[in-house]
Amino acid sequence: MPEYRQFDFWIGEWEVKNPQDVVVGNSRIELTIGDCVILENWTGGSGYTGKSLNYYNILDGKWHQKWIGSGGIPIEFSGSYDESAKALKYTGTGVGQGGVKLEYKLTFYHLADDHIRQHWEQSSDEGKTWTTIFDGHYWKKES
Repeated sequence: MPEYRQFDFWIGEWEVKNPQDVVVGNSRIELTIGDCVILENWTGGSGYTGKSLNYYNILDGKWHQKWIGSGGIPIEFSGSYDESAKALKYTGTGVGQGGVKLEYKLTFYHLADDHIRQHWEQSSDEGKTWTTIFDGHYWKKES
């Protein structure tokens, strides 16, 4: 499979649940811009919304994500697909309240054709400790 198709497993309409099996949102993932970009359209149960653009850059051989939510703070990620783990693994940086530098690990596990786990961790101490800030199980909606 070409590198730029490694994340196609995320394309579709998804209901997202937390580990306690409670619905926390919905996500529509689609190909756009000549089928070269994966666009995420997130709607959380609390009214929080967001979008991400995901693409494979042939110049650096990495996947990139640019995320912006209704909170207005952008986060940029880069990473790669781990074939043995069947997961796309991103790392990124951002700025929190008070200008605190934040580091992120964002992993998409391809568990089955109809099930993906997105695990998002954050560190505010240069990676010494990590806290899960989102653990979503994506369940594909029936067409």
